[in-house]
Amino acid sequence: MRIMIGENIKRLRTEKGVTQERLADAMNVTSASVSKWERGESFPDITMLGPLAFYFDVSLDELMGYDKEKVNEDIERILEEYGKAAMTDRSKAQQIITDAYRDYPNDYQVMDAYMWHIANGYAENDPSVLLAHKEEFLSICEKLIEGCTWERARLDAWNMKAKILHAEGKTDEAIKIYAGKFTNWYQTGGQKIEQLFGKDTPEFLYWVRRNMYELSLFAADKLVKSYFFDAGIPYGEMVKKLESFGDEALRIGREMREAYYLVEARSIFARLHNDLCFRKTRGGTEEDVDRIREKCIAALEDVRTASENDAALYDVMKRYFDHPLCV
Repeated sequence: MRIMIGENIKRLRTEKGVTQERLADAMNVTSASVSKWERGESFPDITMLGPLAFYFDVSLDELMGYDKEKVNEDIERILEEYGKAAMTDRSKAQQIITDAYRDYPNDYQVMDAYMWHIANGYAENDPSVLLAHKEEFLSICEKLIEGCTWERARLDAWNMKAKILHAEGKTDEAIKIYAGKFTNWYQTGGQKIEQLFGKDTPEFLYWVRRNMYELSLFAADKLVKSYFFDAGIPYGEMVKKLESFGDEALRIGREMREAYYLVEARSIFARLHNDLCFRKTRGGTEEDVDRIREKCIAALEDVRTASENDAALYDVMKRYFDHPLCV
């Protein structure tokens, strides 16, 4: 957080109508010292903060320029700006989050965002980067685990500790962290919410369908990755196989009017389109990209129609995409 005591001394002195010399006499310092405070070249000794606050009849927080509400608003604004930049301009995003960590080094949200930005996200982390920042990351992790009540950030800290262990070649220890600190499939929040309600209630039906759609999205993502990143499968064979999965799911969904298969088809095509566009090591051709995109759009229209009478489907799509049902 930027220290504003010099600016505040100047403002309060001006409002009180006193000169630098008069304030210096009152504080038993030289007028040059006051001048340096106000220019930000030095700070008053800590023992002088109380007398200065008493002299100006303000609190220490006001003297220091600390306003918790304004600080929180500033942090929220910065993190929103960072989130937008992270989608389009990594260098700009890095500057934003690095500056935020410098200004607010003890804010848990800022710490968490900074750490994962430097690590380049949750997946495919470069071990050399993790090890280069090991001490800094572990320090952040300890602060999050010991002082933060935001559970997601605490889990992020355990996640980072596991990743560093893996980077050090201690994969068994990393897996123990995941097994001990993270929930399994049947202990997730979605599953527990579903279990709140009797199985003969509308609420149960809503949540069981919502969980089903979320798992469909997740399963489709894993299906595509299991083929796309298997270097033993030739490129053409891989695309043909995954495309056929999507085609078949879309056909069944349309024939049976079952949204589960429509979601599966849309998710397969969307994941495949994304990887063909951004994973050039697999040689995504322009023809394949355009064809899969068209199929993704077609499947999307079916899901959009199905969601009109399915609140669970609509809410799942709204949660995972900026627009309820955008590509």
